[in-house]
Amino acid sequence: MRFRWVVALLMFIVGASMAAQPSSNAVDAHGAADGNAPGWTIHTIAPDGWTKDCCTYASAIGVNYVLYQGDWTGKPDRVIVLNVWPSKLPSLDVELQDDRKHYLQVDPTGTVSAYPIKNPSMACQGVMYTGSDHVNDVVVFCDPGKAAGIRYSWSMTVGQGDPQSQAALDAFKQVVEHSTYAKYVPASGSTSKAATH
Repeated sequence: MRFRWVVALLMFIVGASMAAQPSSNAVDAHGAADGNAPGWTIHTIAPDGWTKDCCTYASAIGVNYVLYQGDWTGKPDRVIVLNVWPSKLPSLDVELQDDRKHYLQVDPTGTVSAYPIKNPSMACQGVMYTGSDHVNDVVVFCDPGKAAGIRYSWSMTVGQGDPQSQAALDAFKQVVEHSTYAKYVPASGSTSKAATH
């Protein structure tokens, strides 16, 4: 009798644990229409074992989506961040130059190098900032096209000499290279806010 109870308890625990696991690695971040920019969806694939968050920690730090491993620490280390904004600057090159200018104003002794990236669905350009504070910041800017009315970036911070940095950068590249854009049209009668996936 005791054996059956233990087996039943173990089955319940395993079932609850499996139910708590994400059913898919799919990431769908949504945003409502903003001025001339229609609603948008950025879709990608999360690396295995990474937590997907659009509406708890991402909202708290003012970004559209975050992916991270382990427990949320509030620190930027090895957190993949999505930011989306209405496109105002004339080109992706100008976005990159503007970001580089701001970075070097903050850290004049930092260095900037190209970060190669290949996204088959749109134009993306990457940059690696190597800071004098021994922290590297990788940022990739993407342009889904004029009709989208938006541009977006994926970014991540890794400490110089961090033994997990290469694995994190590989995961980051996977996320960026799998990301795609689609126009977002909320379901009729939906009252949920944007970015709820």
